[in-house]
Amino acid sequence: MGNPLNIGIVGLGYWGPNLARNFNALPGCKLAMVSDRDQSRLTHVQALYPSARGEPDYQSLIDNPALDAIVIATPAKTHFPIAKASLLAGKHTLVEKPLACSVAECEELVDLAHSKGLILMVSHTFLYSPEIAKIKEIVDSGDVGEIRYISTRRLNLGLFQNDINVAWDLAPHDLSIILHIMGESPKFVNCQGSAHITPGIEDVTAMSLQFENQRSAVIQSSWLDPRKVREMTIVGSKRMILYDDVATQEKIKIFDARVEQPPHYDTFAEFHYAYHHGDMYVPYVKQEEPLKNECQHFIDCIIDGETPLTNGKNGTEVVRILEASSESLKRNGEPISLDRSEISEKGETTAIKDTFSRVLSQKKQNRDKFVPSY
Repeated sequence: MGNPLNIGIVGLGYWGPNLARNFNALPGCKLAMVSDRDQSRLTHVQALYPSARGEPDYQSLIDNPALDAIVIATPAKTHFPIAKASLLAGKHTLVEKPLACSVAECEELVDLAHSKGLILMVSHTFLYSPEIAKIKEIVDSGDVGEIRYISTRRLNLGLFQNDINVAWDLAPHDLSIILHIMGESPKFVNCQGSAHITPGIEDVTAMSLQFENQRSAVIQSSWLDPRKVREMTIVGSKRMILYDDVATQEKIKIFDARVEQPPHYDTFAEFHYAYHHGDMYVPYVKQEEPLKNECQHFIDCIIDGETPLTNGKNGTEVVRILEASSESLKRNGEPISLDRSEISEKGETTAIKDTFSRVLSQKKQNRDKFVPSY
C-alpha cells in the first residue's frame, strides 16, 4: 500500500491522547481526524497535532470516505454503537477494552467485520508488552512445567467509573493475559464483590476461574487501595514466575521453587513433602512501549490482511467471562458455567442452576467421605 492509512480517533479523555501520540508518530499511517464531545479536550489534542482535523461529533469520522480506520476510546457502553457504525461504513476498527458490554454485541461485531472483510481488533495492550511475550515464551518452552494456578492483583485508588464496575474496568487486562498464557478458556467463573462508593457498582471484586485439569486463576481488582499494584504470580510444577508491572526494573523474576509429593510411603512418619528452593533469576527483556507495539500491529494487520493477536473473538471471550462474573455477583458468588453447548441446549438459567447443584452435590460427596457412618 503506497499511501499512508488515514486514522481517526474517537474519544480524547484518559486514553485517547496516548493513542493519538502513537498513531501520529508511526510510519505507514496518518492521524487524520480526532473527535470528542468535550470541546476543551478536542482543542487540547488539536493543538498537539494541528494536521488532524477535529470534530465534536464522531459521525463526521464515520461519514468521511477518506478515513481507512477508526480507533474507539470512549466509555464502554458506547463501544458497540460506534464500532458497529464504523464497520458498516467499511472502516477497520480498533476498540478499547472491553469490546462491548455483552457477548451478543461482541458476536454481532465479529460477524459484521468478517462479512465486510475488515480488521476488528481489541486493545488488550498488555499482550503487546515485551514482558508478557517473554513470559509466554518461557511457559511454552516448558521451563515452568505444568501450570497449576495464576493469581493476579490489580489495585489502585480510582479511577471510579459510573457505567461499569471494577471487574469490567480492570480485570480485562488480567483475563486477556491469563487466557493467552493458559491457551484455553475456563469452565467456570465465580465472583464476589462490594460497592462502597457508588451504589450498585462494585469497586472491589475477587474473581475465580476454573480450568481443565484442576488449573485455576484468581483475579483481585480494586479502586480502593492506597497503592498501585500490578502483580501476577504463575505457579508451575517446576518453577514459579512473579511479574510486577509497577517495578521500574526486574519486572519478571523466575523462582526455582516447587513442592514434590513422595511417590510412596508405608507409614505417616515416612510421609514428607519435598520443598525445593533453588535460585532466582531475572530474564533480560528489551524495553518497548506496549501501546506503540499494539498500534503498529493494527496498521500491519490492515496492510498485510493478517488476523490480529487480539482479534474480535479474543475480545468476545473476555466479555463472556465478565458477563458470567456479573451473573455470579448477582447470585452472591455462585459458580457460573461457561460451557456454551450446555447453555445453548438448556438455556442460561437452567444451566446455571444445574451447575450450582452439581457443585453442591460434589461438596456433599467430599464431606461425606470424612464423616463416619453409624
